[in-house]
Amino acid sequence: MINSVNRFIPDNLIAYQGSDEYKNKKRILIDKKQKQLKTVFLNSIEEAFDLYNIKSEMCLSFHHHLRNGDFVIQKVCEVIKERDLKNLHFAPSSIFPSYTNIVDLIKTGNITDIHTNYLNGPVAKTISEGNLSGKLIMNTHGGRARLIESGDLKINIAFIACPVVDKLGNGTGSYGKSACGTLGYAISDLEYADVVILVTDTIVEKIEHKQIDGSYVDAVIQINQIGDSNGIISGTTKLTKDPIGLKIAKECSMILKELGVIKNGFSMQTGAGKTSLAVVKYIRDIMIEDGIKGSFASGGITASYVQMLEENLFDKLYDVQCFDLEAVESYHKNKNHLAMSASQYGNPFENNTVASRLSFVVLGAAEIDLDFNVNVTTDSMGYLIGGSGGHADIAHEADLTIVISPLIKSRIPLIKDEVMTVTTPGCDIDMLITERGIAINPNRLDLLEKLKNSHFPLVSIKELYDITHKITGVPKKILKSSEIIGYVEYRDGSFIDCIYKI
Repeated sequence: MINSVNRFIPDNLIAYQGSDEYKNKKRILIDKKQKQLKTVFLNSIEEAFDLYNIKSEMCLSFHHHLRNGDFVIQKVCEVIKERDLKNLHFAPSSIFPSYTNIVDLIKTGNITDIHTNYLNGPVAKTISEGNLSGKLIMNTHGGRARLIESGDLKINIAFIACPVVDKLGNGTGSYGKSACGTLGYAISDLEYADVVILVTDTIVEKIEHKQIDGSYVDAVIQINQIGDSNGIISGTTKLTKDPIGLKIAKECSMILKELGVIKNGFSMQTGAGKTSLAVVKYIRDIMIEDGIKGSFASGGITASYVQMLEENLFDKLYDVQCFDLEAVESYHKNKNHLAMSASQYGNPFENNTVASRLSFVVLGAAEIDLDFNVNVTTDSMGYLIGGSGGHADIAHEADLTIVISPLIKSRIPLIKDEVMTVTTPGCDIDMLITERGIAINPNRLDLLEKLKNSHFPLVSIKELYDITHKITGVPKKILKSSEIIGYVEYRDGSFIDCIYKI
């Protein structure tokens, strides 16, 4: 019954997916990079463009740890505009609403192709409306690391915003006036780009605990300010006060307890949305009441997880990105708050990733369909609103994957015959929890057996679908245009859906 989505695999990936050839290719790239010359210190971004002959048709990458407070990508875009470079391939790990300079560069043909894991705001709208002349490729966090490390995404120049850099070119994000915490999404770029440029606003004599290894760094540029740390914070990182959200969160925590997965040594990850944070609170209550200690929590870390670490409810936090300033401070001071790279987090070709050791994950959805396929890439009209990030990585790897969501959002039904865009295939989703019932993927017979005599309101996903339509009526089907503007790439390199022009 469950549709795992028909995927097609690009010819250039078939030869070495998961093979020794992939590993050898990765090793050769690292060996090559470590032979580079001493790091140079430059006075401006323009000087870097001159020194490294940054020109049209190159691939430039960036990371997003400063999120909506990042200034570096904007400043690089200004230089690109001044020099009128054309047909550039941009590969930022994510794109946020403040990155407005990208919009103009798309419309003028300076940027023609984009690889990214997540995007929203003006850039997303511009691409949705068909203004990118090339293609958009949406990756997962682990998939992006795999793509870079395999050499299939060849980065010419990596601009890495780095809050503090020392005189050997080592870097850290754990402190400084633009501190952002961990720098996990920048590590693949650091190790595999042809040229690595750190952009910083603070240079010190020596860094004791480096995140960025200066042996990979070609150049350092010091500017007045690389970003505003307050831009890391978003409204979604606050616990919900909505009674429906709280009901769903409570039900989720009680199901996890009933299934026996909240036990000594368990591990978990949730999204950073308001309802997901409520799940964390309820799980914390259960752990305290039952005297349970977990092994680790992972992902983008928030204050809720920092509190649990400080209360000795978890041994460790594995952090690929800090979602708030409490997490930034915790990473700086707490030895058990550990950084991980995107590859260590969720690269499907790495052994023993953090994602593969998760007991359960709790995720959100913009849409879910009758085959449990989840969309967090576009809204119901087809506009780009996000992307997988780590969604598909941890959904596939965790022992138990739960999606939580209200059945109706802004009068729009959650459950569709088919989602507008497949982000995470239904074969990786085990359970949907809503305020009006709980649907278990029929493939998870073990879960159905464990919960069959419980008090929880178990229904089929089709029953939830029918309940919704009794409330909202049957929505008019939105027809997709025929123009493909991008692709959703699964973590292993196969393509699972197309993105269409609005």
